[in-house]
Amino acid sequence: MSILPLPYYVTHTDPAASMRLASKFGAYFNRLSPHRRIVVVCIGTDRCTGDSLGPLTGTLLGKYRSSEFEIFGTLENPVHAMNLADTMDKLYVRFDDPFVIGIDACLGQASSIGAVVIGDGPLRPGAGVNKQLPPVGDIHVSGIVNIRGLLGYQALQSTRLHLVMNMAGLISRSLLVGIRMSAERAIEPAVP
Repeated sequence: MSILPLPYYVTHTDPAASMRLASKFGAYFNRLSPHRRIVVVCIGTDRCTGDSLGPLTGTLLGKYRSSEFEIFGTLENPVHAMNLADTMDKLYVRFDDPFVIGIDACLGQASSIGAVVIGDGPLRPGAGVNKQLPPVGDIHVSGIVNIRGLLGYQALQSTRLHLVMNMAGLISRSLLVGIRMSAERAIEPAVP
């Protein structure tokens, strides 16, 4: 289901970043058959600043409820290396033919730090720190949070929380707007 000239990069400081990303998400969602459930899998841990992009995004998305998407991976209940395979197994048992969006932090070039990347196909969690984990997603969203190098885990540990929070906010807003733009899906704030 290729929609974009991929991968699609947007820097988090671009004033139009949210609308650019929402438009790309909307293009995917508009092509989905009505029976496909949108499932967002936000990967990472709150124990490492750079790797908290996924759980922060999931937590921000969790402030809304919708009959059109499900969220796996929040600060309270993270999806990480130790439970990823089990989570994916449960997801595919619970939902028939879901449209899975994998979200994770990644490392990249210094000039790309702060970029959000949308791509076709699954993301490969843990690749930046040499872990072999199951692939996740029909499409993926990666946030480049720090420099790739020999000390990947150390780079994740020294990532600025401000950057990660800004990127998580951008990704969650863009997903919500993309869902609203496609098929007029109803999204309501969650009741506390």
